[in-house]
Amino acid sequence: MKVAAIQMVSGPHVADNLRDARALLAEAARAGAELAVLPEYFCVMGHRDTDKLALQEPLGSGPIQDWLAVTARALGLWIVGGTLPLSCEPRDEQRVRNASLAFNPRGERVACYDKIHLFKFDDGTRTYDEAAVLARGSQPTLFDLPSRDGHRWRIGMSVCYDLRFPELYRAYAAQGADLLLVPSAFTYVTGQAHWE
Repeated sequence: MKVAAIQMVSGPHVADNLRDARALLAEAARAGAELAVLPEYFCVMGHRDTDKLALQEPLGSGPIQDWLAVTARALGLWIVGGTLPLSCEPRDEQRVRNASLAFNPRGERVACYDKIHLFKFDDGTRTYDEAAVLARGSQPTLFDLPSRDGHRWRIGMSVCYDLRFPELYRAYAAQGADLLLVPSAFTYVTGQAHWE
């Protein structure tokens, strides 16, 4: 199975980000990819962490989720929508979930994973705390992807900082995961220190 890891620099305007993501996904489909994975917050990278609160969608409906479904169907791709801001249940005006959604080529959502491990950074000069606007998830999530060659892939979902916590991946391995997804978006400072 050919997998496309989509890389993009998202900005504060959702429409622009979706346009750019669509072009990259179409390129992946033309290159023969069956699965394309978008980055964490592919749909928006706001100026402030609280910007994502205004864009939150309830699970199952909203312009970003609709776009993912339509795009997966139009391109005949399995698409993992990096992450997008989903409403908490019950709704919390101060926090959202950093959710990764998987859609099959029929445009059906087959999995939803909420980021479990929230990043916190303080170097004495700068601080960053995802828990200020994000509610942590609690449920590891796998989905099955039957590829064109007849193989059935077990796919474990995670997001960015989850990578630092091996027990999540051990649990996925114990459940037969073949492929682990880790869509990510690093800050400039932390990316220099921790990302290649």
